[in-house]
Amino acid sequence: MLEPRKKYLQIALNSTLDEASRIISQIPLDSRIILEAGTPLIKHYGVRAIESIRTHWEGRIFGQVAPAVPFSGDRDVLLNLVIRRLEKKRVKKPEIKNSFTPYIVADLKCMDRGQREVQIAKEGGANAVVALGSAPVETLDAFIQECEKNGLDSMLDMMNVEYPLEILRQLKKPPQVVIVHRGVDEETFDPESEIPYHEIQRIKENYDMLVAIAGGDTFQEVQRAIFNDADIVVVWKSFYQSTQDTAKLAKQFLKEIR
Repeated sequence: MLEPRKKYLQIALNSTLDEASRIISQIPLDSRIILEAGTPLIKHYGVRAIESIRTHWEGRIFGQVAPAVPFSGDRDVLLNLVIRRLEKKRVKKPEIKNSFTPYIVADLKCMDRGQREVQIAKEGGANAVVALGSAPVETLDAFIQECEKNGLDSMLDMMNVEYPLEILRQLKKPPQVVIVHRGVDEETFDPESEIPYHEIQRIKENYDMLVAIAGGDTFQEVQRAIFNDADIVVVWKSFYQSTQDTAKLAKQFLKEIR
């Protein structure tokens, strides 16, 4: 679970699983990094997207899974089964002193069937799952309840919601995280649109929860989000494809959220 007095950088992986793997192999090992299986990635690959991101991130943190060992003949059947089971286990390497528990968000943008979508995220190995704040209140209540039941953090994305507090006040229980979000198309086709930073304090004055900011990928926007007391800053553009500067960019973003 996320710590309430800690700032986080959430890297949304939206391209392909190959690109996600390359990016994960380059970003720094830091407990402040949250990895997100982005909506386009999940729509393309299904629950495998969540599983793959967790596997690769755990591989970076704890060490790689041992390679498969080929066997032949009946006398090796039992040993082969044992080896295959061992391959599926992720073992922490003792020499890694600064290990931490990986945290994966499944951005399902749930609008209906809240319970089932949480179960799907859980099956994939997610720690948190996202629903849209514009979904029916009944869906959001079921979503939050199912997250609590399964030990997942519930996140509500308030993209295109003018007054997030009006949604929160209708819920039986509040989520763990609210995402204040300017959409990609909104930013692209309406350059004058702004990220509603002012909503951060309005939410925090009424609820004890974490607030994430999404929709700004420049260092200046990250600085402004942190200045306005955001707990999580979501970025994706700089991490859509891996480059030789991927690790450097991640370190620079982390420096901004200290």
